[in-house]
Amino acid sequence: MTATLLAGCLVLATSCGGAAPAERASTVPAKPPAVAEPVTTTPTTSPKKGPEPVKPTGNAINVHKVRWTKAKAVSKRKVQLTWWSGVAPCTVLDRVKVKETAKLVTVTLYEGTAPKARNVSCIMIAIEKTTTVTLKKPLGKRKVVDGAK
Repeated sequence: MTATLLAGCLVLATSCGGAAPAERASTVPAKPPAVAEPVTTTPTTSPKKGPEPVKPTGNAINVHKVRWTKAKAVSKRKVQLTWWSGVAPCTVLDRVKVKETAKLVTVTLYEGTAPKARNVSCIMIAIEKTTTVTLKKPLGKRKVVDGAK
């Protein structure tokens, strides 16, 4: 390898050979490599529309309060709650606590892990869940508040 000083720049002989362009080694293959068809995945079932309905299991471990995002009256004495959660059996609804007063209905969701998830790998994905609670008295003008706040 020889080096030459040309117009204030150091030029290496290996980087700018004197051969004509056709004689230089080409790094681009003459024929492009074969490309396999792109892989696409299609769900085997149609995606669910709306939140996944769940019921309390009552046997979860590592139970903690969870904040819900939406409460909607579905009848005079029923309220549907919606929240974001993980997949079962890694994250399940353990129980729902409802405290009613003359002006407020406080609803607290408790989630945990199902006992059968002890040796299961859990994927980290959020899914929207919903559950419906029945009140002792009609909701009327009472306000529904989150007990986990």
